[in-house]
Amino acid sequence: MSRNWQRSILIGLGLANIVSGCWAVFAPSNWYENFPGWSPRVVSALPPFNAHLASDTGSGLLATGLLVLIAGLYLRRDVTVVATVGYLAFSVPHAVFHLRHPGDGLSTTEEVVNVAGLWLVVVLAGAVLVTEVRRKAPS
Repeated sequence: MSRNWQRSILIGLGLANIVSGCWAVFAPSNWYENFPGWSPRVVSALPPFNAHLASDTGSGLLATGLLVLIAGLYLRRDVTVVATVGYLAFSVPHAVFHLRHPGDGLSTTEEVVNVAGLWLVVVLAGAVLVTEVRRKAPS
């Protein structure tokens, strides 16, 4: 994978988490009711609303987003490895949860699209991690 692809993936993943995280931290009820901002509303498909958990989730999204964004901007091997491991520590359990617990408010098609999107980000972050681990470290 080229450095440009790595940078694009990391910046894209980072910005998506930062936007979602800020939304959940500063307007947890609105985030819960409206995420991702178009239909289907995937968070509210798994009720009930809990402001504390929505805000904490937003904090985690914001933190992982900032780390991955920084990794994408600097593309230093050590920073990229640490940031992608952290991102995957959130993303893999998140994707597994949604695979095992379909949203009551989602159709089968909506659920498949949601879960596929969650696993896509896992694959993208994993590909960046594998590329960095395999890349020969500068001497």
